[in-house]
Amino acid sequence: MELRRAILIFLVVAACAALGMAGCASAPVREVISTGEAPTAIGPYSQAVRFGNLLFLSGQIPLDPKTNLLVTGPIEVQTQQVLVNLRAVLAANGMTPEDVVSTTVYLKDLNDFVAMNAVYANFFTGKPPARATVEVSRLPRDVLVEISAIAAK
Repeated sequence: MELRRAILIFLVVAACAALGMAGCASAPVREVISTGEAPTAIGPYSQAVRFGNLLFLSGQIPLDPKTNLLVTGPIEVQTQQVLVNLRAVLAANGMTPEDVVSTTVYLKDLNDFVAMNAVYANFFTGKPPARATVEVSRLPRDVLVEISAIAAK
């Protein structure tokens, strides 16, 4: 029975540490992350939310944060701007692309996958995050790509 109790305590402590809950004395604080280096939210959402050691980044589309205008062009150009925007939100929380553990890529046309993936591969070098890629019928402002992410530090 003592061994089971010790294992249970170990698992609880490990789970708390993974969630950034030092000692589980109190729940982690939910903090909104925002930066002028990325496009401002165009709806009732935050650029990112930090919860413990996790950062949940809202989907970014190819908006230029300085002008708030769409960056148009082929999928490569749009993907590059999306990743620049994600990098800015990560930086506002003291993180880099290496801290990203998961992404979701939304493509208007899955035929753009190879071209998007080439740009994506240059952004996530070394140990790339887990990823889901899906084709959707429409994206905000009729862009070609949107990417959301989860990062941990």
